[in-house]
Amino acid sequence: MAEADIDDLIEIIEKESNIEDIPKILPMMPVRDVVVFTDMLLPLFVGREKSIKAVEETVEYDRYIFLSAQKDSELEKPTAKDVYAVGTVGRIQKMIKLPDGRIKALVQGIAKAKILEYVKKRTFFKVRIEFLTDVDPVELSIENEALMRNVKEASEKLLALKGEFSGDVGDLLSHIESPGKLADLVASNLNLKVEDAQILLEITEGTERLKKVNDLLARELDLSTVQAKIQIDVKDEISKNQRDYYLREQVKAIHRELGENDEKLAEIEEFKEKIKKCKMPHDCEKESQKQLKRLEQMHSDSSEASVVRTYLDCIVDLPWSKATKDFLDIPKSQEVLDANHFGLDKVKERILEYLSVRKLNPQKKGQIICFVGPPGVGKTSLGQAIAKAMKRKFHRLSLGGIRDEAEIRGHRRTYIGSMPGRILQGLRQCGTNNPVFMLDEIDKLGNDFRGDPSSALLEALDPEQNFEFSDHYLNMPFDLSNVLFILTANMSDTIPSALLDRMEVIRISGYTRQEKKVIAQKHLLPRKLKDNGLIRRSIHVSSAAMELIIAEYTLEAGVRGLERKLDAICRKIARQIADGKKGKFSITRQNLTKYLGPPQYLTELDQEESQVGLATGLAWTEVGGEQLYIEVSLYQGKGELLVTGQIGDVMQESARAALTYTKANADNFGINKEDIDNNDIHIHVPAGAIPKDGPSAGIAMATALISAFTGRKVNNKVGMTGEISLRGRVLPIGGLKEKALGALRAGIDHVIIPEKNKKDLYDMPKVIKNKMKFTCVSDIREVLDIALEEKSNKENSDEEKPDKKRADN
Repeated sequence: MAEADIDDLIEIIEKESNIEDIPKILPMMPVRDVVVFTDMLLPLFVGREKSIKAVEETVEYDRYIFLSAQKDSELEKPTAKDVYAVGTVGRIQKMIKLPDGRIKALVQGIAKAKILEYVKKRTFFKVRIEFLTDVDPVELSIENEALMRNVKEASEKLLALKGEFSGDVGDLLSHIESPGKLADLVASNLNLKVEDAQILLEITEGTERLKKVNDLLARELDLSTVQAKIQIDVKDEISKNQRDYYLREQVKAIHRELGENDEKLAEIEEFKEKIKKCKMPHDCEKESQKQLKRLEQMHSDSSEASVVRTYLDCIVDLPWSKATKDFLDIPKSQEVLDANHFGLDKVKERILEYLSVRKLNPQKKGQIICFVGPPGVGKTSLGQAIAKAMKRKFHRLSLGGIRDEAEIRGHRRTYIGSMPGRILQGLRQCGTNNPVFMLDEIDKLGNDFRGDPSSALLEALDPEQNFEFSDHYLNMPFDLSNVLFILTANMSDTIPSALLDRMEVIRISGYTRQEKKVIAQKHLLPRKLKDNGLIRRSIHVSSAAMELIIAEYTLEAGVRGLERKLDAICRKIARQIADGKKGKFSITRQNLTKYLGPPQYLTELDQEESQVGLATGLAWTEVGGEQLYIEVSLYQGKGELLVTGQIGDVMQESARAALTYTKANADNFGINKEDIDNNDIHIHVPAGAIPKDGPSAGIAMATALISAFTGRKVNNKVGMTGEISLRGRVLPIGGLKEKALGALRAGIDHVIIPEKNKKDLYDMPKVIKNKMKFTCVSDIREVLDIALEEKSNKENSDEEKPDKKRADN
């Protein structure tokens, strides 16, 4: 430490803080297990809700905060009586918000103060304070000088015992001339109990406080002396172990002279042979030989030798040059894909294209493919099918919930129990450097103070740089360019953009009912019969029963729920066979309830007939598309809008935009403006326990609103999706294929979509196009012409009667 630095530090300690500038009302934060002294600089981790709010409030008070110790550090929610009245006014020098919501703050003690009253207690503590002034003698007496010298010498002895003493520390202590400042400096660096430290803080007379510190320092010095003696005894024991090691080495030398086999030499030779067989790059082989030489010079039983041995085991087990030969027969590969998966033509076509390019150019760098789709559509099993088609090894790594970067890149070898990352461990298990490596649930990666795993994946998943992938444990480059990485996700929104940019995203939508039926008959049912020990010829599930299971017992984009229903049927049949019942079991529409109970998903009542103020929208979820009902009711009021159904901000804005458009164009729709002004409007989206958001329900809300004001029913067989602008334009949306599948499952045969989504119909499966009518619109008026039914004569006459009566009167 330079002389200038010491002078600056002494100046900070000796100067008196200008307490006149500090507010008398400050936010207060209780602290646990520590008492903050004046001029003390310490980091604080703030995690409690009240404390976080208090720290955030300091912005209004020039970053000043009152810090007082808790009487009981175990209390999570302390009250005013649980906190000491005397504390320290601190100033936050630096503040960092951590990913988990906590705050890390660097605080410096400024002045001692006492709580006069609590101004605020509910959301956080705010207190009125009174500053306490330390009283130091004007001139130091001989007794005080002797006391200060004794404290300084004892502090230097204590630091010397702990191995922390230096000349700079001695200079710092010698320059302090105030008993109070010296007492605070020494006390803040002693490992004191909270009760003892609080007693010191509350003593305002500097000499008395220094006497108390002197007593505590003497006790700490005695404890450290005993501790140092114990360490010397341990050192003597270690010296004895070294002597024993020397004798053991002599015994081994005697064994070698006698011609007996040396296990260590055999182990070294084995490693040399394995390193040679690995055929690793020159720099890696050089590093391996260096580590092997270190191992040769160590004692076999030392902890460091164990670390090096484990590291060398990892190196020689990695498949540096081992690779399987690709099977690139395209027709055969197509047969394998078709045998394992029904449908998914676009996905299969992309995989066959990859294999074709690989056949023509084996040196082409592997692309990163990401399958995005709802659960149960076969994303993971597709990866297995690709590995089977190419005759490569397959390894699956689930990323769901991983928060530690070391899971991907490994731990440094300096840590006890360190190991390579999950990618290199997977290659080590496969035994080849070109497997099909599936990273499952990439959208569910987390991050916290241990790092961001998604950032660690950037290098591994970039074909331009993964030929030199660096693992922290291996600490040498490993070539991942031959690995075929396949990723899966339920939704791409939560994948970091930098990571998403490195992938080719292939979206997999849900299955239609007809596709589910074929999948169930060809794949799911035979598998479940085998799993439950049943014979295929003794069980028959009729086509009508299978359709009923799909329509009324499952409601999903994939087939996982359907598989569970078939498993339930097989279990009940297995129970009957185990009880001795014989014969052929036939599952039909009539006896299906015997096996699965009553239907679980029935057509909603709202869909049975067209109604006023009820429109059918379409929603996208990460498990597929669903219908979304929009209900509008009017009641006497002042024209206020109420929106319910646990919907987000964007959807609420769509409701307000739809209402504004309706008001602005009331004359065009034959709506009496007095009806708008004299009625409150309640828009409700059922299934209120499920959060909903997004702009695509805009035209459905506008249709339901205009239906409610005009009294015209909304056609229940028409679904609609699209964002609405204030001028009535219908704007494009996303997830059209998933929404169309959801509408088809719900029995909707006519869907209104934005004109700008017409391009999405190109990739729409033919089975959907054949069963559904798609109408592209660009203005809300076109939507109303299609969706709103004309009033019947009865409805018109009912409305005319009151008018006639008013005219007669």
